[in-house]
Amino acid sequence: MSPASSPYPVRPIDENEIDGFINVDEHAFNTSPWSDDDRRVALDRFEFDRTLAAFDGTTPVGVTMCYSFQLSVPGLQMLPAAGVTFVAVMPTYRRQGVLSSLMRHQLADVRDRGEPLAILWASEAVIYGRYGYGRASWHLDFTLRRGEGGLAAGRGASAGDGLRLRIAEPEAALPELAKVYDAVLASRPGMFGRNDAWWRSAIFDPAGQRHGASPLRCLLAEDASGPRGYVLYAAVDTWTGFLPENVLTVRELMAADPAASAALCTDLLSRDLTTEFRLPHRPVDDPLLYQLADPRRTRPKLNDNLWVRIVDLPRALAGRRYSCPVDVVLEVRDEILPANAGRWRLSTTAEAPGGGLAASCVPASSPADLALDVTELGAAYLGGTRLGALAGSGLIAELRPGATRQLSAALTWDPAPWCPMVF
Repeated sequence: MSPASSPYPVRPIDENEIDGFINVDEHAFNTSPWSDDDRRVALDRFEFDRTLAAFDGTTPVGVTMCYSFQLSVPGLQMLPAAGVTFVAVMPTYRRQGVLSSLMRHQLADVRDRGEPLAILWASEAVIYGRYGYGRASWHLDFTLRRGEGGLAAGRGASAGDGLRLRIAEPEAALPELAKVYDAVLASRPGMFGRNDAWWRSAIFDPAGQRHGASPLRCLLAEDASGPRGYVLYAAVDTWTGFLPENVLTVRELMAADPAASAALCTDLLSRDLTTEFRLPHRPVDDPLLYQLADPRRTRPKLNDNLWVRIVDLPRALAGRRYSCPVDVVLEVRDEILPANAGRWRLSTTAEAPGGGLAASCVPASSPADLALDVTELGAAYLGGTRLGALAGSGLIAELRPGATRQLSAALTWDPAPWCPMVF
């Protein structure tokens, strides 16, 4: 169903329609009504001009919104990106084209705003491929038990690193946290820049949502020049008889260098009275996997992280850097944004500041080397999903022998893409 034929008109909401917007989200996700604190923090980041709602009369029956992000992409580059969120349809209006209408309206709006990328966290993996989003990054969830967090000899922080650890109140430490985050941001594809409102959300810790855990706490790793790492965490105080069964959960751990990562993990994973340590949403190349004496003890569980939708193909492909030379002609399918469809020549030019090779992406008339959907191109865009793996699954047609391997190698990037925060 096209947006024009949908029986439910789509438009941005006014500020006085926010309750109806939230109501759709609560019904779709089976959540409790927002508290005053929830509302304050959510509206702190809310962009009313980027909302969309499908209306049945005056009642919203489907909603979505975008945040305006600056996204890190391979090669120390930052590109504008739409952070898609609040995607929800009232249960009684499912399977009536509401979601398709909203998604198509939204992608057209992202394109018209000049953002080359749209990104999201998928509530269900089966939904977003049909709109051109591909799984572009992954994360690991770690669970360690008491005594399993020891680092291998020679892989921890040393006295020569000049590091010291300091416990601080999260709100008071925000300037230090931001320094560390910004130091990591440009080099780690998939992270987005945070303003003050996003930092307030990052440490949001209402007592009513702790579920028996302690207040959010902060541990800093720093030297004479300033902060080099931090971890935000909370713990649940549980005892069985006289035996402690406390569980410590990390909300966010960020380190600018391996020594800071090792120092934070050594302290955290050896805490007294704690029987289980949970570190969700860690990058797939987390240093801890290589610093631990027994990395199997992390019990890693893999899940998808960011999904990427390429909205302006030539700008997106020319906006990142590449790991090795490449010169290919792509035949791209895009049923929703036809300006992306057709043949494009992607060719690297010269070494770029910050590492990697710059590239141009221009229309082409020569025969295609690869044929693929914009979904697969989005999946490979950040360098975390191998194009070769997609081709091996039958999702890409290789028209010139060797073209898949060449482009797959060029798109791959270190470090692996990762977004530490669900939005």
